[in-house]
Amino acid sequence: MFKMTPQVLQNLFSPKATRRYPRVARTPYEGVRGALRNDIENCSLCSVCALKCPSQCITVDKKTATWRYDPFACVFCGICVNACTEKCLHQERAYQHPVTRREPILLKGTLKKTPHEKA
Repeated sequence: MFKMTPQVLQNLFSPKATRRYPRVARTPYEGVRGALRNDIENCSLCSVCALKCPSQCITVDKKTATWRYDPFACVFCGICVNACTEKCLHQERAYQHPVTRREPILLKGTLKKTPHEKA
């Protein structure tokens, strides 16, 4: 007990080592791979991102033209961003914000005809 007393006193009178996140947020480091965003207007719904995703957090349904993303399953690796043929996926330079409910992100797009498809 007497060996701990100096350390306890030092901790009491020294500045705090933690932040009150999310009220006090740290500025992200350079090159941070944060929250995934999709510019659905430019997305061709080709599903390459869903095929390349190692955590399988992206699903694309071409019949309903929807793009679904589960941020809780994402590991923020950036493989889907690099694989995107339309360059509509990008990662923000910020961390994922805390939430109280687990809700996937569902975006509705429009199917674009490729030159190989018949009208």
